[in-house]
Amino acid sequence: MVLSHDPLPPVIRRKMAFHDALFDDAVSVAGVVAQRADTGFEIRTNLGRAPGVIVTELGLLDLIVLRSLDILIDARMQKYLATPDLRRLARLTIGLGPGFCSGANCDVAIETRPDKTGQIIQHGPSEPPDGVSRRLGSLWGERFVRSEFSGRWKTAIEIGTRVFKDFIVGHLGNTPVRAPFDGILRGIVRDGTEVPAGVKLLEIDSRGRKAHWTGLDSRGRLIANAVAKAISLQETTPPESAGRALHLIKP
Repeated sequence: MVLSHDPLPPVIRRKMAFHDALFDDAVSVAGVVAQRADTGFEIRTNLGRAPGVIVTELGLLDLIVLRSLDILIDARMQKYLATPDLRRLARLTIGLGPGFCSGANCDVAIETRPDKTGQIIQHGPSEPPDGVSRRLGSLWGERFVRSEFSGRWKTAIEIGTRVFKDFIVGHLGNTPVRAPFDGILRGIVRDGTEVPAGVKLLEIDSRGRKAHWTGLDSRGRLIANAVAKAISLQETTPPESAGRALHLIKP
């Protein structure tokens, strides 16, 4: 399994993702470990040998020349950008979320809209984006803080830290960014990242002891299980082909 990282938008839920492996941090999500690879040679060498998954900044065009792909999954969740046609790039192509249409730009689409999460679509499109954040506790989109302008993000605060309203969580350039309310820091862009305007910088979970910031949450698990079921239904992953799957991820 190779995870190809797309840099935009930046990752905030880093304790629920493999992203920090790109910076040589020890990363494990739900017991699955990640290993960084910078070149095609490293990927070819480690496929089928290293446990867990391989994470790389190499893009799809760099990777499809390494070997034929059995499964290609686009999990970047880029709701408002043009969606590529994945078909014929692998024996089975799966698209997650808005923009995908089974039979048009992928073989199977997986619904990610909160009220339909995990539905497998074998014919037709997934739901378009509605611009509404799903509810977490009693809050909706207000749990996120977005960048008002582009710049370098700086923070010394770790995910899982309890913060309070108006606490300075970090700086975008020289401008302080404050917590909008009390809670647990569920996600935050990695220190030193250059960010564009309008992206999510951080997320706060206000649920107290029910706050969750590591591993898989319920929605992520539903999507993952749907992908596994879609693969099983297609019966396109024989044992001898293990290790030749590629995910385009926004982890």
